[in-house]
Amino acid sequence: MYERFSSVMFAVCMRYSHCRDDAQDTFQEAFIKAFQKIDSYNGDGSFEGWLRRIMVNKCMDKFRSKRLTIVTDNPQIYQEQELEEEEEVELPYSNDELISTIQELPDQYRLVFNMYVVENYTHAEIAESLNISVGTSKSNLSRAKAWLRKELKKKYVKTNIA
Repeated sequence: MYERFSSVMFAVCMRYSHCRDDAQDTFQEAFIKAFQKIDSYNGDGSFEGWLRRIMVNKCMDKFRSKRLTIVTDNPQIYQEQELEEEEEVELPYSNDELISTIQELPDQYRLVFNMYVVENYTHAEIAESLNISVGTSKSNLSRAKAWLRKELKKKYVKTNIA
């Protein structure tokens, strides 16, 4: 089990962590939990999905244990930003550079971003899981996207001054 899924599951932990050491700690704790709870897997759905859920839950546990503040905003902010059309721009950065930049997101933004974009949670599920409002989840996702756009452009887009 470890040999088959370790690289994929470690990547999950890396997306939620600021650094490799934090990801390794979470990864180890989650695998231990998976081994302890292996008898609870009943065959519904894929085993990889079951294991991924344990990894994500352990990442959320770490987040909660740090007692980080989830930014609460005026709900109009995300509503206004949703109305704006997203600019489609091809940026010259690799997947590794993108992941590295995602890891630099402030914790509350990174958690919501990963849960929504990568793990396909709904805002209602995120809100329930993190004990925040749906509006806060949407606002944090919007802010995460804006922060990522700004940082990626700053790091990887060369501006030509005429």
